Amino acid sequence: MNIKVNDTVRVITGTYKGKEGKVLKTDPKSNRVIVEGVQIVHKHEKARKANETSRIVTEEAPIDVSNVEIVCDKCGKTTRVAHAEVDGKKVRVCKKCGASLDKEFAKKVKGNAAPAEETEAPKKRTRKRSQKTEESKE
Repeated sequence: MNIKVNDTVRVITGTYKGKEGKVLKTDPKSNRVIVEGVQIVHKHEKARKANETSRIVTEEAPIDVSNVEIVCDKCGKTTRVAHAEVDGKKVRVCKKCGASLDKEFAKKVKGNAAPAEETEAPKKRTRKRSQKTEESKE
């Protein structure tokens, strides 16, 4: 199963066809995923205690992983997952544009040529006591 939690996917078949959402949970054993805002079901909850009230709860139900396709962050298209090797690790890659689908390897893959941002050196921290003594000397 090439779909992981927090991936953006689009439903390709069924009642919710064309709807996009974030993957909340995966179940590789049964080959199912739970997608945010897709396959909404209503469950009736009965009051168990005297101070509770009965209610109808809406929640997402699992759908088969074959009914969803991952959406590439870079090109915005649904794509199948290819694999490439970066720094000795197997990484999921978009078949259409070559961008990485794994967040931690997004900058290192060949097709994703984003300029590396330079980070500033952190400010040197000074102790409050030393600041007070310097001010009093002046």
